[in-house]
Amino acid sequence: MIFPIGDDQVKGGHFPFFSYAFILLNVACFIYKVTLNPEQQDALDLHFGAIPAEITSGQDLFTLFTSMFMHGDWWHLIGNMLFLWVFADNIEATVGSFKFVVFYFLGGLVAVFSHIYFNMHSEMPMVGASGAISAVMGAYLVMHPTSRIKMLFIIFPFRISAWIFLGLWILQQWSYGTSAMASESGGGVAWWAHIGGFAMGLVAGFYFRATGYLENVELENDQA
Repeated sequence: MIFPIGDDQVKGGHFPFFSYAFILLNVACFIYKVTLNPEQQDALDLHFGAIPAEITSGQDLFTLFTSMFMHGDWWHLIGNMLFLWVFADNIEATVGSFKFVVFYFLGGLVAVFSHIYFNMHSEMPMVGASGAISAVMGAYLVMHPTSRIKMLFIIFPFRISAWIFLGLWILQQWSYGTSAMASESGGGVAWWAHIGGFAMGLVAGFYFRATGYLENVELENDQA
């Protein structure tokens, strides 16, 4: 298995308070969930997850936000938090905490609505931070394409440019998303939330570049 464990860091910049706070909040929500019995866990997902059929009928709109902090199992949580840990801090360090929070939630909303568009009548709750994190990754691709992502293969670390890793990642999501459409089965994964969130992140990344947020921003190469 290959997965990212680190990256080059923005020198100076804003302290990524909310990047870390979101990780803690997601972990806290999941720890609470696992203290419940299986029936209560299912009820929690149904109450706080975003159910397309309900959203399109104007019900439980609060779940557009609460669903971003719910996760299905430990692997779902760990994978999302690892990606949030690697990619979010550089975005927040570059644009500042307030703009990062607004961007994060907008990315999550676009992701949820992208999923709903392709699954309007679904009664399965959508949970997870991956849509918002996909937006972070899209912005990262535009803002820090030459950053080196530290990868781990079994026990062997190596580095790869962000534009290669993120480019391959979104191509994989697109492939899975289009395959799920053709088979009318998503396998329980909200692929179009990933794609929609990533697209929104690309737009935001170009906006941040055009408005000067990358002026005088330097990346500090982590030699470890």
